[in-house]
Amino acid sequence: RHISIQTQLDGLELLVDLNGAGRKSCPLCPEEKFKACYSHKLRRHLQNLHWKVYVEFEGQRMCICHLPCRNLKPSPGGDQTGRHVAHYHCIVCSSTIARKTDMISHLKRHVNKGETEASFSGSSEMLYDEPGTVKPGTVLHQKMMAYEIMKELGTNVQLLPNHTTPQKSDTYFNRKMKSNRQLVFCALAVLAEERNPVECLDAFGATGIMGLQWAKHLRGMVQVTISDISDACVKMIRENCQLNHIGVGGGASPGPDEQAPSASDAVPIATVEVAKMDANVMMHLRSFDYIHLDPFGTTVNYLDAAFRNVRNLGIVSVTSTDTGSLYSKSPNVTLRHYGCHIVRTEYYKELAARMVVATVARAAARCNKGMEVLLAVALEHFVLVVVRVLRGPSQADESTKRLRQLIHCQWCEERVFLKRGSLVDDNSQLPCHCHGSMPGKTAVELGPLWSGPLFNTGFLRRMLFAAVQHSMEDIQPLVKTLICESECTTLKSFAHGPSALTNQVECGVVIKTLDKLVDSRTGDQPGKRKSGEESSSVVKKMKSDASQEHPAFYYSIHRHSIKGLNMPKLNKFLQYLTEAGFRVSRTHFDPTGVRTSATLEQFKSVLTKYSVPSYAGSSAAAAAAAAATVVVTQSGLAMESMA
Repeated sequence: RHISIQTQLDGLELLVDLNGAGRKSCPLCPEEKFKACYSHKLRRHLQNLHWKVYVEFEGQRMCICHLPCRNLKPSPGGDQTGRHVAHYHCIVCSSTIARKTDMISHLKRHVNKGETEASFSGSSEMLYDEPGTVKPGTVLHQKMMAYEIMKELGTNVQLLPNHTTPQKSDTYFNRKMKSNRQLVFCALAVLAEERNPVECLDAFGATGIMGLQWAKHLRGMVQVTISDISDACVKMIRENCQLNHIGVGGGASPGPDEQAPSASDAVPIATVEVAKMDANVMMHLRSFDYIHLDPFGTTVNYLDAAFRNVRNLGIVSVTSTDTGSLYSKSPNVTLRHYGCHIVRTEYYKELAARMVVATVARAAARCNKGMEVLLAVALEHFVLVVVRVLRGPSQADESTKRLRQLIHCQWCEERVFLKRGSLVDDNSQLPCHCHGSMPGKTAVELGPLWSGPLFNTGFLRRMLFAAVQHSMEDIQPLVKTLICESECTTLKSFAHGPSALTNQVECGVVIKTLDKLVDSRTGDQPGKRKSGEESSSVVKKMKSDASQEHPAFYYSIHRHSIKGLNMPKLNKFLQYLTEAGFRVSRTHFDPTGVRTSATLEQFKSVLTKYSVPSYAGSSAAAAAAAAATVVVTQSGLAMESMA
C-alpha cells in the first residue's frame, strides 16, 4: 500500500527521522512544494496538512498526498507545462482521486459492489434501533453491522449506504415519503374492515418497508405480496422479514447468505410472499383487492396492468414522483406521459393531482372499469391518488364524462371547466371580464383534467380513525385538513385520546367504532365475500358517503393581495367569506390557499373590503379601492358606488 495510508499519526512521522539533527524533507511533498526544514516545523506540517484531511476506511486513514503520482493537470494556456494535483490513494484499488468527497463516494461504491466486507467509518452515525432482534453470530447479524438499521412505525429495515441515491442503488429508500406510506397504510386498513382477508400487492418493494408494515400491524386481515424485479431488493426484503420476525411464504427458500429458521426460533408474527417478478407480469397473472404502485418516476406504464385484474370494489393507490412533469417544469414530458397540456399556475399542485386522476380514469376505462376518487394528495415530493374500482362499462362511461378541458385566464388566473358541447374558443364561460377589456386572447385551454371531486369524506373519516388506532400522530393533522377540505368547511374540533376510540367527532359528525368484527357500512361479517346484490348495495352506500361537489381549485390570498393594503389574517378572512354566504375551507395543496365557492371577483371584493391601509400615504389609494368595493350577497354579486 502507499505510504500515505497509515493507522496513526506516529506511523506518518516514522517515515522520516524527526529526532535527527538538520533539515529534513516531507515524505509526501516534492521538494519544489515544501522545502526541507527542521523537525519541529516538519512535524506541524505533517499534522496540519496531511493528517488533518484524511479519509478513514477499515481503521486505515488515507492522508492527502502531493507527490507526482498523477498526470500533470494542463495549464489554462493550453501548453504542455502544468502542475501536480493533491490526491488520495484508494486502499482497495490503489486508484488516485483528487477530492475528498469523491474519495468517500468511491469507497461507498466498493462497499455496494461487495468488494470489501467492512463499511465506511463515516457510517458511525448510523442508527441502530434494535440490533438485538437478530441472533448474534449469524450471517445476517454480521451484515446488519455493515448496514444502517432504520425504524419506522415499529418496523425495522436495513439500508445500504447509498439508499438515498436511486440512480446508484436498487434498494432506494426516501425518508421524506413517510407521510405517503402512512396514508397508504390507512387506506388499506379501511379496506381491511370491509373484506377479510385483503389480498394486497406492493408492486415495487425496494426495501419492503411498506409491505412489512402492512403485515406487522394488520396481521391476519391482509395477505401481503411484495414483488420487485431486482435480485438485490428481493434478497434485502427477505432479510428484513427475518429482522421483523415475519415469515416468507409462497415457497420462497432462504438465500445463500441467509440462515434458515430453526425449530427453536420464535413463531413468525405474520407471513408475506416475496416474488422476483416484473410488476406488469405480476398484475397480469394474479388478482388483488389492493394494489399500490410507487415506481421511481411516472406510473403510466403500469396502470393498464393494474386495472386488468383488480377485483370489484378494490382499491388502487398510485404514487407519482415525477414532479418535474407534474408541476409544469417539463411540459413536453407532461404531454408524452399524461397526454395533457398544462402551464404553470398558482394552483399547479391541484392541477397535477387532477391530471394524474384523469390518466388513471382513462386507464380504467380501457379495461371497462369506472372509479371513484377517494383521496388525492399533492405535496412537495409526490402526488398520491387513491381510487376505488367499479366494474362495468356504464361505470366507465360515468368516469370518462368527468374528463373535461379547463379554461384558464392568463391575466387574472381565473379558471372554469369547459361545459360539454361548448365551442372551443368560447371564453365567455369565464367569470372574469379580461377577454373583453384586454386585446387579443387572454385564455388558454388546459387538460383534459378530472372535473369531479377529489375526496370522499366518509372514507377519510375512517382513515382518521385508523390513524388514531395505530398511533400515527404525524399524519393526523393532514387527514383532518383533508376532511374539512372535502366538505369545504373550516376546521372544527376533533376528539383525541382513549375516548376518541369509541366516539370521534370529525367535522361535526360522530363516528362510532366497531365493538365487534362487523363491517361498519354493511353490517356483515368481514370474512364473507360479497355477492352481486350486496356489492350493488355497497356502491349505493358509497355514493351516499361521497363528498358534496366541492369547489374545484383554490385561490392564493398572497397572489391576489392589493398593493398598499394590509390583508386580514387568513382565519379571519375565512370567517368573512363564510359570513358572506360562501362555502370556504383551507387546502393542503397550498398553506396560503383558500378553497371557496366564490368567484375570483367576489374573492377580491371581500379581500378588499376587510383590508386596511399599510401606511398613511396610501389612504387615498385605499379610498379609491374602497369606492369600488363589491357588496357580496348569497344570491350573487352586486356593485355599489360608495362615497
